[in-house]
Amino acid sequence: MIGFEYSRARDVADAMNQIAASPGAKFVAGGTNLIDLMKVYVETPTKLIDVTKLPLDKVEQTAGGGLRIGALVRNSDLAYHPIVEQRYPMLSSALLSGASQQLRNMASAGGNLLQRTRCAYFYDIATPCNKREPGSGCSAIDGHNRMNAILGTSDACIAVHPSDMCVALAVLEATVHVAGPRGERTIAFADFHRLPGETPQHETSLAADELIIAIELPPRGFASNYTYLKIRDRLSYAFALVSAAVGLELDGGNIRDARFALGGVAHKPWRNAEAEASLRGKAADEAAFAKAADIVLREAKGFGGNTFKIELARRTIVRALSQAARGTPQSQSSKKIA
Repeated sequence: MIGFEYSRARDVADAMNQIAASPGAKFVAGGTNLIDLMKVYVETPTKLIDVTKLPLDKVEQTAGGGLRIGALVRNSDLAYHPIVEQRYPMLSSALLSGASQQLRNMASAGGNLLQRTRCAYFYDIATPCNKREPGSGCSAIDGHNRMNAILGTSDACIAVHPSDMCVALAVLEATVHVAGPRGERTIAFADFHRLPGETPQHETSLAADELIIAIELPPRGFASNYTYLKIRDRLSYAFALVSAAVGLELDGGNIRDARFALGGVAHKPWRNAEAEASLRGKAADEAAFAKAADIVLREAKGFGGNTFKIELARRTIVRALSQAARGTPQSQSSKKIA
């Protein structure tokens, strides 16, 4: 591993001062992704600024009826928080589907948003990767790309975002609160992660000197008709080939409102407003679900090794919408697909 300096931030203002004084520094909390990347020389910060002692580890109800999640809340604590389990069970389910219990005990909510892709070429510094070294090329396009993207790709990058939590946050339409030298600001979750375009090295709208301080959820949590369905190579400790988070509001057998997002298929959690609109006012049946899936996937593109994901995504969308409509969400304990 590279040599680096280490310091601990006393408060948010101190964290801002330290990052301003060390442009090559990185903030670290749980470190479950950053430290791994440092070990293989993908990340080479000159300094680590430890933010784990900042007062950002609370889950609090907001005046408007939503929920504010401090950036340092551990994934395990968030998944099992009573309010999250009761009002935002889709988020709890997504968290419990990810990683291992040991990693969830370390990983932070803010860090979860900043996970970097698990594309094999990104991790291998001996191969070209535009995300790691802009302008060098994308080895995955003509290489081993089974885990890579089928939506929102570019000639520069076909990597996917690996988070499960973020797929649920996309459906819940969360807001990200950040602090920086210029003060605090909020970022709509839909705008937080970026598509690769010609600059895949820029993965989020967060500036290098900004720190996530909280994630805010609106009051509506889709607590009755929801699911998080994750399809993967093995039933534990594996990243999604395709995942789907779904929240429905039903009026009898018809759909009053629908939101769903896919994971494992793009550079960011993938929502399609047209597909969601196609479900509203329709009967909650397989025909409507299949039509929505067709809309989402009509511009999907495979690259050989991952072409199977197009049909897998289609079936995952239909299955997840069916689970949510029946009120039989996917269990994250037995893992057997409902």
